[in-house]
Amino acid sequence: MSLDEDARWLEWVTKQFESIAGDDKEIDLDEFKTALKVKESFFAERFFALFDSDGSSSISLDELLKALDLLIHGSETDKLKFLFQVYDVDGSGSIDPDELRTVLKSCLRESAISLPEEKLDDLTLALFESADKDNSGSITFEELKAELENFPEVMENLTISAANWLKPPEVDQKRRQTPRYLTRAYWHNNSRKLLFLCVYAGLSLLLFIAAMLQHSRGGVCYMLAKGCGQCLNFNCTFVMVLMLRRCLTWLRVTWVVRVLPLDQNILLHQIVGYAIFCYTLVHTTAHIFNFVQLSEQSEFSLWEYLLTTRPGIGWVKGTASVTGVVLQVVICLMVLCSSTFVRRSGHFEVFYWSHLSYVWVWSLLMVHCANFWKWFVVPGLVFLLEKIVGIAVSRMGGLYIVEVNLLPSKVTHLVIKRPQFFHFKPGDYVYINIPVIAKYEWHPFTISSAPEQSDSLWLHIRSMGQWTNRLYEYFRQPESQTVSPKRLTTSLRNRQLMKAQEELFSSTNCNGAVASNEDDAIELTMYRHGSRSGLGPGLVSRSGAQGPAEPLPDELGPAERGEAPPLRDVSAKFGENHRFCNIKCYVDGPYGTPTRQIFASEHAVLIGAGIGITPFASILQSIMYRYRRRKQNCPNCNYSWCENIKDSEMKLRKVDFIWINRDQKSFEWFVSLLTKLEMDQADEEPEGRFLEMHMYMTSALSKNDMKAIGLQMALDLLAKKEKRDSITGLRTRTQPGRPEWRKVFQKVSEENKGKVHVFYCGSPALAKVIKAQCEHFGFNFYKENF
Repeated sequence: MSLDEDARWLEWVTKQFESIAGDDKEIDLDEFKTALKVKESFFAERFFALFDSDGSSSISLDELLKALDLLIHGSETDKLKFLFQVYDVDGSGSIDPDELRTVLKSCLRESAISLPEEKLDDLTLALFESADKDNSGSITFEELKAELENFPEVMENLTISAANWLKPPEVDQKRRQTPRYLTRAYWHNNSRKLLFLCVYAGLSLLLFIAAMLQHSRGGVCYMLAKGCGQCLNFNCTFVMVLMLRRCLTWLRVTWVVRVLPLDQNILLHQIVGYAIFCYTLVHTTAHIFNFVQLSEQSEFSLWEYLLTTRPGIGWVKGTASVTGVVLQVVICLMVLCSSTFVRRSGHFEVFYWSHLSYVWVWSLLMVHCANFWKWFVVPGLVFLLEKIVGIAVSRMGGLYIVEVNLLPSKVTHLVIKRPQFFHFKPGDYVYINIPVIAKYEWHPFTISSAPEQSDSLWLHIRSMGQWTNRLYEYFRQPESQTVSPKRLTTSLRNRQLMKAQEELFSSTNCNGAVASNEDDAIELTMYRHGSRSGLGPGLVSRSGAQGPAEPLPDELGPAERGEAPPLRDVSAKFGENHRFCNIKCYVDGPYGTPTRQIFASEHAVLIGAGIGITPFASILQSIMYRYRRRKQNCPNCNYSWCENIKDSEMKLRKVDFIWINRDQKSFEWFVSLLTKLEMDQADEEPEGRFLEMHMYMTSALSKNDMKAIGLQMALDLLAKKEKRDSITGLRTRTQPGRPEWRKVFQKVSEENKGKVHVFYCGSPALAKVIKAQCEHFGFNFYKENF
């Protein structure tokens, strides 16, 4: 922080103090917590005790400003002494192991990290033994300073002002800069989309002008209505063309993908939808004004023109006005129910069912406009053919859900028996229908298994709406007592599935399945304190053997999520959260996504936020399968390496995988898979590691927060000692806080592995940030949409 920022922050602290302090101009401990936004009691009490120089159990403004001024303008040694005093709880001038353990425990709580007591002891001893150079049983100030010098990043943070140490609210700074949409980089990276929108806008303008000129004798309002009507003919057809998913999936493998923005068909569909909404409003308003003029010159009133067939307007028994009013209402409802706040607020069914009214819109348009069928006939036949093919494909063969895992954060992992004719690419998605959950509803989900996994299909489904909550609750409720499990059948199915997973990629000598989510040697440390209760052999239940995991605080109630159907088809059960079953389902797809272009990249950066990892789970498995075919092993020793060979299937030279999670337990979704990917890589490679993983936990305090310095040092030391991360169990160290995208992409740019393509799946808000950085560095950006 600059001196100006420090001064501003000091002024903010003064105002906070004055607004909270009473007439005595002093604050107590509770008021101190409020003033400096320090939530953890331990750190609040330590800061308060150090600031309270006279020991009066209250802090005056002078005491507060004096302490903060020392930290802001003090030397590195001054700040280090303050840190030492925070850790020296009893004020003895040295830190003993119990004091250090107390500090680290508070750090863990502040960072929302859950570790068993044994792991906390390991962390404490790792840091203590490293710092206690003379083995005296305590850490002195000089020893702590010497230890910190081994962590340059921490020492760098010690030079940061107290404003960052105490983590105040960030002050928005409005800087004058060129809007992103006017920069050269934006136009270069969005050239296909912008060119397409220009052509679309130009064509709409030409249609509008041509229709107006053709009806120039009818007056301004009539001309305006006809111009918008002609644009509606085009747009109401084009909006359907943009959702021909099978055609778009086929076009992705042709040269067309380099010309048209096929990856942004959803965005273009939304733009055309809003254009239709605007055109209908203008079209209807213009006709109303036109009818007002006609009603003054004829025997029919305005209401008769609008709501009856008496004036005889329209090519089908004068129904143009009536059908127009109905169309206006239906289109308005469709736009409203398609809004983001409806789709993302757990009411996807409202969007789903209201959107099916497109059938009524097209039917009414046929009656409303005499020329609409000319625009509609060819795209309509293609659309109908797609639907027929989709129904036929989804009904071919018997698809059954054969295994279910209930994962943390209400994620349902479905394993579906894969039919022989079902072929897909990594990152593709499907529409699934499960009659026992909802007979007529189809929902899109990304396939999380690799194409090379021939026996089964994986879906990971996060519970965020009514349908997904009903799915989770269906498998979460206890098994029906009326069902008698077929023990031998269950055992046979279990052996077959385990054998299939073990044989995956066996032809490439991979020593086990990459795609397996079951591994006795892999588990998240945070769950080790519970007993194994059936999250699968690779997972350990946090709640022990008490039953299913506790619902989240924001879990929807039974009335809101709908009543879950009785569980009758579950044939076997492994603990509370892992079951074998035999439940009928239908799958429509697969459909392509932007990630299909990943194998044409040279340097791919995969970024998943939360459950956004699902397309990359499939991609990473497929990448490692292809990578493994290049891997060479020495017959006389364990040395392995990877030949740097480019082929027609994969041009990749480097893959960076970034996974961002809010909390620790979310890493459990794919920790087994990621561990296998780490273990599978060659020991040494000509150009460095082919796959690098970067894990971020946003709830954890970042390294520039004083409250996290000791914890991060301990985690680093223990990770080096145990060769794995204490939070996830991976070799890759989990980083606290959020990625600094400029630094991340700067490092990627400096590696010079070829053209960089960034693939993202996650929240739209983060997508904007990443896309802006990609434009700055000249990287190609692709976002998952369906």
